[in-house]
Amino acid sequence: MLLTLSLGSSIFDADADCTGNGGSGIAYTIVVDKSGGGNFTSVQSAIDSIPSQNNRWIKVHINPGVYVEKVTIPKDKPCIFLEGQDRKVTTITFNQHDKTDTSTTFTSYAGNLLVRGITFQNSFNHPLWLKLAWGGLNFPGVVPAVAARILGDKSAFFECGFLGVQDTLWAALGRHYFSKCYIEGATDFIFGYGQSFFEDCSLNVTACAFSPKYPYGYITAQGRQSSNDPGGFVFKRGEIFGTVRPYLGRAWGPYSRVIFQETNFNSNVIPLGWDAWSFRGKEDNFMYAEVDCTGPGSDTSKRVQWMKKLNADQIKQFSLPSFVDYDGWISRLP
Repeated sequence: MLLTLSLGSSIFDADADCTGNGGSGIAYTIVVDKSGGGNFTSVQSAIDSIPSQNNRWIKVHINPGVYVEKVTIPKDKPCIFLEGQDRKVTTITFNQHDKTDTSTTFTSYAGNLLVRGITFQNSFNHPLWLKLAWGGLNFPGVVPAVAARILGDKSAFFECGFLGVQDTLWAALGRHYFSKCYIEGATDFIFGYGQSFFEDCSLNVTACAFSPKYPYGYITAQGRQSSNDPGGFVFKRGEIFGTVRPYLGRAWGPYSRVIFQETNFNSNVIPLGWDAWSFRGKEDNFMYAEVDCTGPGSDTSKRVQWMKKLNADQIKQFSLPSFVDYDGWISRLP
């Protein structure tokens, strides 16, 4: 990561719920088709058409195709439902790296975001793109290239894909829910200050053509800043697999917090499991835990001594209803 946000506090004001029409809760639908068979040919143009201060659920249905564009949802356009046909056939991709916060393929600042069946990709770290970017000269290797950056409260992703190598998914701020998503990367590929719950997600730790240069990876880099910061990443069920042996996480903040629960570690996790990174000496402040995980990488006998063991009350604290859905917003999605 090349950018550090100055937070002051990670406490945020929850956005108001959205309204809709009919049983579906959708006010109206906009169709995006790159071949011209819809209302717009690009995703960004469809979002631009939605009025500011919108408070109704508006669906943007994206027909199958690869949409090569950067997409931004501004803060004044909440209540958007982005719908693809399937993450395997509907992709938004771009191939840029400059700064972490300006080269992202997809950025959402708005609260009340619902996304289903779309893959978000930053292809900059593909070997071909790197050679082109460096004019055929020796390039320095993988650099941060973000596929998706989420800064809005009450943002939910169902059956989506996130593809990159370093810094794939930036769960920056707010409460997030990821269900049955596929997330791919090698270094800090799920990172940020957010309060994020991942349920039944597949994490593929891979450096692709760069595997010989990257003998191990880091799945998470969570940046919780203080003891009263609500941020943290919780992974419930799902699996970890891939071609690169991973650390489960390294600290991007002095109170970093990540919990894996009932997750299948198909990958041979680095025995230590966790890395203090730039916060050595702050280990007692971290909340890193593994609860009832399975698979060849789940042996905790050689983990760092400062990994936490959670009691029943703490495990309940990091359940979906308690951690991100305490006001029931997920059940009110259209």
